[in-house]
Formats: sequence, C-alpha cells, structure tokens
Amino acid sequence: MSLRRRLVLSLFTILVLFAVNVGTHFWGSYARSESMVAYRDAVTAAQMSTEVEQELADQRQRIRVLATLRDTTDDQLDAGEQQASLANIGDIRSSIARLGDLSPDVTELQYQRLWESSGELLDGWTAFYENYNDPDFESDVEDPLYYVTALQRLKELEERQAFIAVQRANIIDRTIALTDRITVIGFFASIFLTAMLGFFLVRYTNGALKRLKRGTERFGSGDLSYRIDSINEDGELGDLARAFNTMSDKLRNAIYDVQQAKDSADEANAAKSIFLANVSHELRTPLNAIIGYSEMLHDELDDSEAVDRPQFRRDLDKIIQSGRQLLNLINDILDLSKIETGKMSLHCETFAPQDVIQQVCDSLTPLMRERKNTLQVSGTDDLPTMYSDATKFRQIFLNLLSNACKFTDGGYISVEVQPKKGKVDWLEFAVHDTGIGMTEEQQDKVFDAFVQADSSTSATYGGTGLGLAICRDYSEMMGGTISVESRPGEGATFTVTLPLDPELARAAA
Repeated sequence: MSLRRRLVLSLFTILVLFAVNVGTHFWGSYARSESMVAYRDAVTAAQMSTEVEQELADQRQRIRVLATLRDTTDDQLDAGEQQASLANIGDIRSSIARLGDLSPDVTELQYQRLWESSGELLDGWTAFYENYNDPDFESDVEDPLYYVTALQRLKELEERQAFIAVQRANIIDRTIALTDRITVIGFFASIFLTAMLGFFLVRYTNGALKRLKRGTERFGSGDLSYRIDSINEDGELGDLARAFNTMSDKLRNAIYDVQQAKDSADEANAAKSIFLANVSHELRTPLNAIIGYSEMLHDELDDSEAVDRPQFRRDLDKIIQSGRQLLNLINDILDLSKIETGKMSLHCETFAPQDVIQQVCDSLTPLMRERKNTLQVSGTDDLPTMYSDATKFRQIFLNLLSNACKFTDGGYISVEVQPKKGKVDWLEFAVHDTGIGMTEEQQDKVFDAFVQADSSTSATYGGTGLGLAICRDYSEMMGGTISVESRPGEGATFTVTLPLDPELARAAA
C-alpha cells in the first residue's frame, strides 16, 4: 500500500472515530433534552393536577354553600355573579384540557377517564348555576358521586404522571451514564487507534526513508551499481526509489559517455599529434629534396666545368616531382578542411569514367613499375557517361590505386567496373590488391581522417592518413558510398558505388 493511501486511511479512520464521538455526543444531548422536556412536562402536569384538584374542591364547597342558601332562602344570583361562576367552571374545564396536552400517550387512558368524569361533574355544576334562580329546577349537586369519581380519576392520573416522571428521571440518568460511557470509550479508542496508526505509519515510513538514505549515501560514495530494491510498493516511496535507481543508471551512463568522450578526445588528440608528426615528416621530405637538389644545381652552376645537362635535367625533374608531391599534400589538407567546413562543392560535367580511370592508371605506371606490381583494368568497355565531378572522381581512384600500389610489393592490382545489382544508373568500381591487408579493427577506422590502419604504417610506408578519408567524403558528396573488405596478408578490396547523376540519385532517394 502506498504512503498516500496509508495516510488517507489513517486520516479517514481518525475522522470516523471523531464523527462517532461527535454523533454520540449529539445523540446523548438530544436524548437528554427530550427526556428533560418529558420530565418537565410530567412535573408541570403533576402541579396542574394539584391545582385542578384544589379548584374542584373550592368550587364544590361554594356550590354546596349556594345550594344550602337556595334551599333555605329565596336569595337569587345576580347576572354578574352567575357569569363569574360559569367563567370559573370554564377555567376549570380549560385547565383539565391543558392537562391533557401535557399528558403523554402512556397516560391517555387515565386522562380520558378524567375528562369523562370531570365533564359530567362540570356539566352538572354549569346547569346548577344556569338554573339557580329557577325555583322549579331540581339539582343533584349535593350528590358526591360525580365529585368523588372525578377526584379518583384525577388521583389516578396524578399517580400515573408521577410514575412517568420517575421513569423519565431514570431514563435521563441512564442516558447520561450511557453517553458518558460511550464518549469515554470513544475518546480512549480514538487515542489508542490514532497512536497505533501513527506508530505503524512512522515505523513504515522511517524504514523506507532509512533504505532511501542508505541508497543515496551509496550513490554519493560512487557506488552507482547499488540498487534500492527493498521498497516493494507502487506508492510514492517506491516511485522515489525507482527514480533514484533511474538517476543512478543515467548518471552511470553519463559518466560512461563522458569517459568514452574523453577517450575519444584523447585518441583524436593522439591521432592529430601523430598526423602533425607525419605531416611534418611528409612536408620535410620533399622540401629537403627541393632544397638539396637546388643547392646542388646552384653549386654546379658556380663550377667552372661544363654543366652535365642530362644530370642537370634529372635533378630538375626531382625538384619538380618533390614540389608536386608537396603540392598534393597541401591540396589534400586544404580539401579536407573545405569538406569539414562545408565549403566543398561539386562541379558536375559529363565525362567518360573509363577514360578517367585509364588516365589515372597511366599516371601511376612508373610507381607500379617501381613496386613491381601488375595492374589490370576490366569491365570498362561500353560504360555509360557520368554527369558528376570528374576531378573528384579522378582523385578517388588516384588515392585508391596509390594506396594499393604503396602497400603491395610485387603483387597484383585490378580495377573492375560493373553496373550495380538491383539499381539502374549506378556503377560499382572495385579496386583489389594482393598487399598486406588489414584486420577488422583496422578496417573500422581506415576511413577516419588523420588515422592510418597501424601506427607503424607511416614510418614504414609514409603518408598522412588523409587519402581514404577524402575518398569517403568525395564518394558521399557524389551521392555514393565506399566500403572495404580485407584480411591480413591477403590484400584488400575497396568498392566505390556511384550514381551516374548525383542529382537524380538524390531525387530517387
């Protein structure tokens, strides 16, 4: 159960107990009030019964006196006295009626008997007063039967009302005792249950928070593999534990990514350092040749002897070759810089790919002969023309064939061209050599800039590691791809796939 549900349940239980206590209090107050009203009515009825009894006694005494005077004298009642007497009887009748209003249902029988007997008595008295001055009227007011009966009924009602008053008093006492007992029990039950709920809630919350604290301390100490798995719930504390675990995973991944980025940056810095060393070496070699041969030629011109023109020409050729080598190196660096800054663009023209490939092969014939390699070109017959950047196309194959020749000694190099399977207007160029080959690890980074397949490659074979990076960038700019397949000691095959028209290829994509 979640912490929120536990808190809600605890609060609901406390509110229920509080509502029970309040309800018990109001119920007790209501019952007490009703009992007190009934008790007051019973007391009032008893007092009124006494008053009615006294009024009946006074009225009977007066009627007996008047009856005696009527029998012994000829005195008559004047109208005022007669009306006052009738009004007095009416007041007695009204008092008995009010006594009925104060009588509960349990005294209804006694009151009805009183009302009937008192009615007969009061009716006789009323007739006596109304016919007092009539000498022919014979009155039976002297008969005590009606009066005694009325008094007996009144006594019965009084006894019943007194009994009811006692019962009401007992009920009040019991109600007060019961409500007080319920209130006390509810109060102590509320305290006990509230304390128990608070104890278990604090115990549960404290245990969960301790586990969370232990987890945060472990996380803070660097133990990001620690997991807060001891909180098995779907509530807030469980969500907090899972959030801590997720934060730990993300932090660990972030640290791993930072470490990987640091390692990559260190590798990049090392690669650039190696590149700078290689470039310095590559720049220094042709510059030394240019300076050395230039000084030799200068010294020969200062000699008085005749100039050996064939030797002089060969030295000049070496200076030109070194200058071109230096120019090519600088151009490679500038081209890569343009590619990285996005300033390199295509200059498309229509050309025959087989002619460009043949020109590249012809330019590399001296290098092939020097390395004792055999070069063969196949599949170039009846090739369609391409609409692309011929200069970049030439640079790609110049770099690929130069690399193949550089890493192959007395071997075989081939260039094979064929349409790409499943795609119209695409050509696939494969440059294969039987050179030293590469491992899978070396193949993964062979197209990276400033990186060579092996750290000893530059010292053994020379180069800066820019050629294949430029081939990859040029191939992608022309809408194609380049890939390599190789095994150590078995040579390598570089496959370049290019569209006949880069714009059409991008539109089809």
